[in-house]
Amino acid sequence: MKIDRFVLAIILVVAIAWLFPQWGSENSKVPLDAIGSVGVSLIFFFYGLKLSPDKIRSGLKNWRLHLLVQSSTFVLFPLIIIACYPLAGATHRQLWLAFLFLAALPSTVSSSVVMVSIAKGNLPAAIFNASISGLIGIAVTPLWMGLFLQKTATGFDLGHIYLKLLTEILLPVVLGLLLQRYLHHYTVRFGRYLTLFDKAVILLIIYKSFAESFEKKVFSAVSWADLLLITLAVIVLFFGVYFLTGWLARYMKFNREDRITAQFCGTKKSLVHGTVFSKVLFPASMPIGIILLPLMLFHAIQIFIISVIAGKLSRKTER
Repeated sequence: MKIDRFVLAIILVVAIAWLFPQWGSENSKVPLDAIGSVGVSLIFFFYGLKLSPDKIRSGLKNWRLHLLVQSSTFVLFPLIIIACYPLAGATHRQLWLAFLFLAALPSTVSSSVVMVSIAKGNLPAAIFNASISGLIGIAVTPLWMGLFLQKTATGFDLGHIYLKLLTEILLPVVLGLLLQRYLHHYTVRFGRYLTLFDKAVILLIIYKSFAESFEKKVFSAVSWADLLLITLAVIVLFFGVYFLTGWLARYMKFNREDRITAQFCGTKKSLVHGTVFSKVLFPASMPIGIILLPLMLFHAIQIFIISVIAGKLSRKTER
């Protein structure tokens, strides 16, 4: 099995943040926050340019599949984490918030579509769900987090957060949609470079978050035993949602292609949206490195597990 190069890049960036945290500290002369904010807006501008309104309109026909995928993404995941709230205790409350943040995020676009294609699932439905999930997440993710962040974080203002999401994320998406007829062909022509740009911005935000956390010695409270438990919890969460979504798909009498799409798209979580939303949702007093830790582990694990499953399903289809 090949290890995803982006996962390796994340590990490298975290190591650099550990070795050289001063570049991302609050006193650094390099304006990483400003660069990250501009990069985020450009990511969603290009996202708007790539969205296909025609595909979204045609994709609405298979509404039962879409309902299952989005319910799994935005309802099933958070409810599982909320059910585990009593297990967190006062000492692990921030870590529980990190898992809730992971659970409330939208699905990822690129890997969902690629894996569904490999497994011979319903590709048009995967494109629709992965695309629409990011837009739904702009509204729904802050609502889930607002239920608990208002109680634990000072200065949490949902109205201010939606204003930032509107100006930094939704407005660039709308602008991209408006300019689609003039610039869409460039997103096809330079798609590879746009993907590299997206990943570079995400790596920059990850570096900044972890550099600050290392400088403030946030991770000194996380032991190797805790890290192992977090990893196990992430794996259990993934497989729990994967098998439950598959059971619901069979109960709803979906065909094989729709079941694959439901399970693949309904279990993914977007690292892009997670790193972007963490900049907006959480106050400066919150250790963003801890908040992103379960998400980064989930990102690596979901790619590995779904790659293996997609390969097996593809070989079954070819026989």
